[in-house]
Amino acid sequence: MLLNPYRFSLAGDYFLAAAHSSSPFATIYRQSGDSFSKLSNPATLPAGAGTGIDFSADGVYLAVATVNSPYVNIYKRSGDTFTKLSNPATLPTGIGRDVAFSADGTYLAVAHLTSPFITIYKRSGDTFTKLANPGTLPAGTGYSASFSADGVYLAVAHATSPSVTIYKRSGDTFTKLTNPASLPAGGFALGVAFSAGGTYLAVAHLSSPYITIYKRSGDTFTKLSDPATLPAGAGNGVAFSADDVYMAVAHGVSPYVTIYKRSGDTFTKLSDPAALPAGQGNGVAFSADGLYMTVAHATSPYITTYKRSGDTFTKLSDPAALPAGDAVSVAFYPRTF
Repeated sequence: MLLNPYRFSLAGDYFLAAAHSSSPFATIYRQSGDSFSKLSNPATLPAGAGTGIDFSADGVYLAVATVNSPYVNIYKRSGDTFTKLSNPATLPTGIGRDVAFSADGTYLAVAHLTSPFITIYKRSGDTFTKLANPGTLPAGTGYSASFSADGVYLAVAHATSPSVTIYKRSGDTFTKLTNPASLPAGGFALGVAFSAGGTYLAVAHLSSPYITIYKRSGDTFTKLSDPATLPAGAGNGVAFSADDVYMAVAHGVSPYVTIYKRSGDTFTKLSDPAALPAGQGNGVAFSADGLYMTVAHATSPYITTYKRSGDTFTKLSDPAALPAGDAVSVAFYPRTF
């Protein structure tokens, strides 16, 4: 398994960030054990409803996708202060849906509403410069993006078949791979995630079985058998724990989050948490140590955090200050990779 050198914060800095529908559009918490304390809002807020959020692996940068221009809002962290950087010279062409940093912090991908559906930036210092579009674009609206831990692969979940488009990077060029032989059902994917080891790729989508899991061998992605117990409704987001043992799917129907434990290539559903999220699950993330899992959801408190003990996930007390509206995406620092 590839290890992210930033998985454990030497400075003792631990954060949780949520992107949500109402001002301030992103809410950032400092984590201390089981407690999450809201930080002061950035002086410059994201430009509109937050739809995606991600930390760079070193915790220096935080990106927020928004429905209003500039569609991606990038912050630099100093201690507990997040300062907005100047916008990239070339912006995404429409409503931002998700953001993803590569593990080395060099690349930032933005999935968005209008063609080219994915916009990729390369970072030099605090400057993010748009790369040339891939030669073959996703077939429809980009909803989610995920880099593999080694930065070689980028997957985009999107509307329109094949629902997921996978690129292989060589230098600054991203080349589309051949589609998997078996595609996600329904032609409309909303979430995508690589496992930390890079062996598995999961796609959350609108139609049953709601989650499709691939195993990678070289540049070939082969669909695994569906889990025996499926999520209860449309998959909106998916995440793996850093050890690749657990996978969680946020979805639209109660219990709103479904958690699987992996053994080999088999994913077995765990018992639901005793306390469920309050509404539709939109996104999910694990902490780097695998002890915490947070679900972004509709309905107050908008984020629900669980602490894991063995295979049991127990809800923690809500933060004293909650996000201001429906949460769509969450991210921890340190990241899983």
